[in-house]
Amino acid sequence: MVVFSRGASIAPGKTASAIRFAHEISAYLKSTCGIELEVLMPIGGNPNRIGWSTRYQDLAALEATTAKMTADPKYWEMVNKGADNFIAGSIRDAMWRTV
Repeated sequence: MVVFSRGASIAPGKTASAIRFAHEISAYLKSTCGIELEVLMPIGGNPNRIGWSTRYQDLAALEATTAKMTADPKYWEMVNKGADNFIAGSIRDAMWRTV
């Protein structure tokens, strides 16, 4: 099992909009790619962050989903529209395997 997570810092004054965007993009990816994304916010540390997390059976499944997403113009339209919710350069991805 592979766990993928992505986190980003929210731009000042954009918390409500960032949360809406996070749920919208998650719902879109569920309907088009079949992935269940959890929307996350930190309990401690910098509170002005948001994240997503999902699980894949293996790296091949992650790669197939990533290829489908990056080829989808509607996905990119949503990403570009929501970009102002986040601080440029703050996105961090992590991949973990279960043991």
